Amino acid sequence: MNYYQDITLLPDAEANLGFLWHKVYQQIHLALVENKVAEHSSAIGLSIPEYNSKADAKAFPLGQKIRLFAKEQAQLERLNLNSWLKRFLDYAHITSIKAVPDKVDKFVCFSRKQVKGKARIEKDITRSAQHQSTKFNLPYEECVNTLRKRPKASFQEEKLPFITVTSLSSGEGDNGAKNKFRLFIVMKKATKESTGTFNCYGLSSQSVEENASVPWF
Repeated sequence: MNYYQDITLLPDAEANLGFLWHKVYQQIHLALVENKVAEHSSAIGLSIPEYNSKADAKAFPLGQKIRLFAKEQAQLERLNLNSWLKRFLDYAHITSIKAVPDKVDKFVCFSRKQVKGKARIEKDITRSAQHQSTKFNLPYEECVNTLRKRPKASFQEEKLPFITVTSLSSGEGDNGAKNKFRLFIVMKKATKESTGTFNCYGLSSQSVEENASVPWF
């Protein structure tokens, strides 16, 4: 990654950081989808320079800064962040596109951690219970109770930093409305720069063997 562009979020009494992350990141996601290079793939990677995964951190765990990387300056120019974020320019400062400093020798990988919420776990249990009840001729409630006793059937709240995102696909909810979900983010150090695939969230794709890293500075 040779070029980058920073977005600094500017919260106030009416718009806190969590709200701004949701609104701004949603627009970034839409921009990456619009400029994707293949199905679910982006040439642009995202970094969170102030990321803090410590559960006892008092400050907002994602901080105020979003950094986007690309191999070519033209890729960030085509993304045109100012256009996508024009409604939020009072709350987001966007820098010009800059070259990554030559002295940078650290790299990190940001990826998504899939976490099932209570509603998804319950839905999986009822679906499996219906299947088992029909297949083995067992009482439905008995199958439900058995499945709920399994370790993976209990919901454990994830402590990782997350971004609230609205699903772009329709039909997610019972009424066909678009749902909001928590996009949990993991940051891992990389021993070297790697050229894996980014998804349209700007995160390292988990469908490939090699992770996609970004410069860390």
